[in-house]
Amino acid sequence: MRRTISAVGLFGAGLLLGILVTQPGTAQADRIEGLRLNHVGVYAKDLNESLNFYTKVMGFQEAFSFKDKSGNPTTVYLQINRDTFLELAAATPERPAGLSHIGIWADDLNATVAALRQRGVKVDDPRVGASKSPLTNVMDPNGVRVELLEYGPESLQRKAMESWK
Repeated sequence: MRRTISAVGLFGAGLLLGILVTQPGTAQADRIEGLRLNHVGVYAKDLNESLNFYTKVMGFQEAFSFKDKSGNPTTVYLQINRDTFLELAAATPERPAGLSHIGIWADDLNATVAALRQRGVKVDDPRVGASKSPLTNVMDPNGVRVELLEYGPESLQRKAMESWK
C-alpha cells in the first residue's frame, strides 16, 4: 500500500512539475486568436497596367471590383488563392502609389476589437464596408493602416472564397 501511495505521489509531483515547466511562453499567451493575413492593399500609379500585370502575367483572377459612376473600376480585388487577395486602387495625389494597408481577417471582429482596446489600442467601432464585411482600422507604429475584417456569409470576400476553384 505504501508503495502505491509513493508511486501516486511521485506521479502527481511529476505531472505538476511538467505542467509548470511546459507552460506556453508569454508571447503565445498574449496572442489574439483567430487572426490571419487575408489581403494587401496597394495604390497603383496606373490601375489598368497593374491589373494587366497581376491578371495576365501573374495569373491572378479578379474576384470583384467597385466602379465609379462612369463604370471605371476604382478598387479591384484579385484572388491569389482561396483566401488571399490583392486589393488594387488607383493612386491619387492624396493617396500616392504604394502600400495602402494590410488586411487581417478576424474570426470574431468584436472580440478582436475588445482585446485591442484592453491593450490600449485606439480602435473605431466596426462598420459594414462596401464589400458587405464588418471592418475597422488601426494604425501600426509605422503608420501602416491595418484593416481588420470579418467575413460573414454575405461578404464579397466570403463569396469569392467559397467559389474558388
